[in-house]
Amino acid sequence: MSAAGDSFPWGIIGGPEHQRIVIAAPDPAWPARYREHERVLRAALGASALRIEHIGSTSVPGLGAKPIIDVLVTVTDIDADAAYLPAVLDAGYVLRVREDGHRMVRPPERNANIHILAEDDPAADAYLVLRDRLRGDAEDRALYERTKRMLAEQEWPTVNDYAEAKGEVIGQILARARAAGDPR
Repeated sequence: MSAAGDSFPWGIIGGPEHQRIVIAAPDPAWPARYREHERVLRAALGASALRIEHIGSTSVPGLGAKPIIDVLVTVTDIDADAAYLPAVLDAGYVLRVREDGHRMVRPPERNANIHILAEDDPAADAYLVLRDRLRGDAEDRALYERTKRMLAEQEWPTVNDYAEAKGEVIGQILARARAAGDPR
């Protein structure tokens, strides 16, 4: 929970959100939308951002996705919020999640999720391994899209429940990527 003197709230800010899951056809505009977020984040964070990467389904050419751009930002110390979070908020993003090891901000339009992790967090590498596997393996890309579309047909209390439901398939894809020699 929030430490004494801590100026940022903990948890999911605003509470859980119900949202209908819609998987859109691949959109050639997604990379440009990512690059705009990257530009804003680089300007705001400077050297505080060790990596800024386009992740998630919108980063995989030919893959249907929720039309929300996912961005990975890594920092040296995720717990040093004062070193990076004010700059991100001043750039127009809104804090949505603050939990151990993870911060997530998004623009008010809710068309992007910016995931902030420590550079050495294995979850950061997992995002990149999954992205790269889906970019390079047509069978896993098709499996992932089929899974997402099947799950999107169901009603989910929150988008997090939908994301968790993809966990088993994501785990299988990550295992294949690592077995094939992905060094991360």
